[in-house]
Amino acid sequence: MKLFVLTMVCVFLQVSHQNPTGHWTLLPHILVVEAPWDQMPLRCMEQPAELVRKDAKIEDIFWRKDGNEKEQKGNTYMLEESLGGNFTCHSKDGSLLNHTVVLIQDNETNRRRDENLNCSATNYNGEFLCSWPKLTGLGGKVAFIKARRVSDNYETQCSVDKSGRRWTCSSGQSNLICSVDKKKKRKRKISCRDEQHCPFTEESQHIDITVYVWRKYFYLDNYSKRFLLSEIVKPDKVEISRVNNTTIQWSYPSSWSSPYSYFPLSFEIAQLRRGCERCKDLCGNTKSTETLTFNSSDVCQFRVTQRRTKVVCVRAKDALCDSPWSEWSHIRMS
Repeated sequence: MKLFVLTMVCVFLQVSHQNPTGHWTLLPHILVVEAPWDQMPLRCMEQPAELVRKDAKIEDIFWRKDGNEKEQKGNTYMLEESLGGNFTCHSKDGSLLNHTVVLIQDNETNRRRDENLNCSATNYNGEFLCSWPKLTGLGGKVAFIKARRVSDNYETQCSVDKSGRRWTCSSGQSNLICSVDKKKKRKRKISCRDEQHCPFTEESQHIDITVYVWRKYFYLDNYSKRFLLSEIVKPDKVEISRVNNTTIQWSYPSSWSSPYSYFPLSFEIAQLRRGCERCKDLCGNTKSTETLTFNSSDVCQFRVTQRRTKVVCVRAKDALCDSPWSEWSHIRMS
């Protein structure tokens, strides 16, 4: 049975207030229940007046899960199974009265996946990318994104556009926008931007982001990370060219923040005496022989100091922060 459009019904299936189980509303008509639980009641209609308005009698209400009719009747349905699903309630003639999707959240599993969100930025303009692991056989799509600045005392409100791919989280002091990658093979990636971030001021408030992923069998996973942009900034690869037989030069990545005097990079250089023609990661297992820091010049030069050097590798990182190195770039000298 197809999932009904959310706007078809203006009231949601309500969880009984007597239910002690942890539960919360992810989106209209989408309820998250924390496992495990014994029993949890769902109500078709919260108020008797709603039944009168829909010309329905309590004793005639019947329920379906994923399109299959269930034995339970009446305004209340007791969730006893440990699996989620798409629950609908109907009047005697089969008309839809209400519906909700129940997603199951295993807190023990999610605690093990905490900090499994991998985030990086190529500069300080406020943009960053995040990705999460692939779980074989479980698929998954982004169900909700929440992002905020940690010390923001204002309540954060998050909403999604009609496409279901662009999320906006706003408060009194921050405005973060995250978009799900459109490409099918990159559904485990999002790009975000802090529209109120200023690269020339000291960053004191951490970004706290959580991505909720709707898995197969109606399970909900969440991946979280808390960071400063200065902790995740990773420059793009540098471009190297050869000046002559003994000298190379490279420039700052075009995507790096400017002016370079304010955002200096450190460059690490490795000289290799062996050049592997078929190696995919030629510089990956090398040890750098020299580290240089350039504070203002956008073009840097290095004279090869070791004889019989066949390959020179260069990578970069923020000179002022303990952040990741860029990927290695290399050039062959012979």
